[in-house]
Amino acid sequence: MIASVNGRVAAVSPDGAVVEVGGVGLAVQCTPGTIARLQVGEPARLATSLVVREDSLTLYGFADDDERQLFELLQTANGVGPRLAQAVLAIHPPREVRRAVSTGDVKSLMQVPGIGKKGAERLILELRDRLGATTTDTALDGPVAPAGGAPVTPVAPWRDQLTSALVGLGWTSREAEAAVTQLAPIADEQVAATGAVEVAVLLRQALRLLGRS
Repeated sequence: MIASVNGRVAAVSPDGAVVEVGGVGLAVQCTPGTIARLQVGEPARLATSLVVREDSLTLYGFADDDERQLFELLQTANGVGPRLAQAVLAIHPPREVRRAVSTGDVKSLMQVPGIGKKGAERLILELRDRLGATTTDTALDGPVAPAGGAPVTPVAPWRDQLTSALVGLGWTSREAEAAVTQLAPIADEQVAATGAVEVAVLLRQALRLLGRS
């Protein structure tokens, strides 16, 4: 199993990144929140999970080990494959997934594309005693520190990056742009408070906004 990759980010796309490790470019499938923290040409470390199928080898990348472990645990539930597990983590950070499962919050789980009421109830039933306690960790809400120790700053303007991530998750350009426009005041507040736009935080808010529309 490939537990992590650590190297220079060679390319970033709406659904993943290429990380160069030892002269080899590894394609890693990532959630938009993780992608938003990667910068082409800069070092990064991703926790990874290798999914082996008869006709494919797919490497999934995560901001940290906790997110990877939750990704793998979600797949132990009936009917949950790697794509759906990744979709869950695209909508909710790990602590929110644990909270939703432990408290039986069906509506929160139904915000994930591909999970209906019965699917959410099944997840709660099968995983409630296995996900562990709700955590207050906020690591996934801010920039991820790469191998060099400095926070990763997105290269693209936040509007373009957020729109691209939403389109990559299946929404139309018009829907994505409308959500981005609604979140602009929040982005301005972030800049005023911290001097930077936290794209990952905006992405999660955009996904919840689009899920209600």
